Amino acid sequence: MFGCHIGRNFQVTVAGGSYQDGLTAIVQGLPPGMLLTEQEIYGDLLLRKPGTDELSSPRKEPDLPIIYTGLNSADTVENAGNKNHTNGTPLTILIPNLDRHFIHIKQYQDTNRTPRPGHASYASFMKYGPDDDAIGAGIFSGRYTSTIVAAGYIAKKILKKCGIEVFSYVKELASVKCPDVDHVKALEYTNTYKRMRHDLDPFYQEIYVKGRVTMDMRLLEKVRVFAEIEDEIDTIRDKTPRVDPDDIKEKYGVHHIVNCPDIDAAQAMTDACNKISSTGDSAGGVVEVVATGVPAGLGEPVFCKLDAELGRMLGIGAVKGVEVGAGFAVKDMTGYECNDQIHAENGKVVFDSNNAGGITGGLSTGQPIIIRLAVKPTPTIDKAQHTIDKYTLENKNLAAITRRDPTIVARIWPIAENYTAMVILDNLIAHYGYQSLKNKVNR
Repeated sequence: MFGCHIGRNFQVTVAGGSYQDGLTAIVQGLPPGMLLTEQEIYGDLLLRKPGTDELSSPRKEPDLPIIYTGLNSADTVENAGNKNHTNGTPLTILIPNLDRHFIHIKQYQDTNRTPRPGHASYASFMKYGPDDDAIGAGIFSGRYTSTIVAAGYIAKKILKKCGIEVFSYVKELASVKCPDVDHVKALEYTNTYKRMRHDLDPFYQEIYVKGRVTMDMRLLEKVRVFAEIEDEIDTIRDKTPRVDPDDIKEKYGVHHIVNCPDIDAAQAMTDACNKISSTGDSAGGVVEVVATGVPAGLGEPVFCKLDAELGRMLGIGAVKGVEVGAGFAVKDMTGYECNDQIHAENGKVVFDSNNAGGITGGLSTGQPIIIRLAVKPTPTIDKAQHTIDKYTLENKNLAAITRRDPTIVARIWPIAENYTAMVILDNLIAHYGYQSLKNKVNR
């Protein structure tokens, strides 16, 4: 299968499917010497996994990662202190599917003759034929995005060491919009929201904080524990603390479900989405990603422009539009209104606005990079729809009997955040190399 690889310098290849044994991300281009743990990767994976609140699918996948290659399994010499450091070779992350039961497979088998409207099931059948991995939509399922989150977390960690912060949040859900929020406050809010999710996630606490799985364990030891966890998913989930929205707001200053840096807007989003979901339908929205600290001149011209590379986030399932800066709003502006005028202030370049979203000519300007993703409503809904039998072409009716998300928006922001980090790191590696070579040549 083509199309499951991205990057030139920071390269990621993904594989697996919703109801296969699991998913895999292979990451190349990592520098050696970086300490990396499964706990910190899971800290981002838990942000997108299902079954955590009323706005997500009841599927109970814990999304626990195993780092299989790319780390030193022991100190390279006695007391070197480089165990679990990246060693520069390809890093492989395995994400086993643990909540995979016959009852759910049977639900797909019973309905796979009739493609679900809005899903890839008809097109993928036409491409791959009767052997198409149609159980849970295979690699076209939202489950594959766990690989993006896992690989992108590593990119984000490297960028942070380079002074670049990448974060994301829900900008709009079910037609409820978040008012504009200062980037510094939005970053602080998002980091606090993540800490809240870590504190309340039972798998984070029971598996990692309590040391049931550690980086000192070999693969087969971890697999043995994972087999136990598969039988204990409900027991561990039952340890989730009772969430009182007011307590969460008082303790953390965030909304208990939606990562939107305006709590009132977040609650209005939740209410509007629940109202739609109660009818059997689903809701869409907008996710905003911000990258700060990106040096000016990052990117390439023509076919590899930085904004064009970020536009590849159309590859995230359910994303139907990507805009940078003012995006489609530029159609209603004049040139004078749209142009980001420039002046010097205390020896520094300052832009009067950021309609370009921090990118002009495909190159970064040094301003914050702003990207927004339009996310469609979840296509699996609990309403009768007309479709066909893909074998006989008879007209059929279909209503969802499988697990579904009332909205995908509240789970896509960490995917967008980490995808953006992969793109920026890929370009940053080239930028550092190009600038270093330029400086040597021009001595």
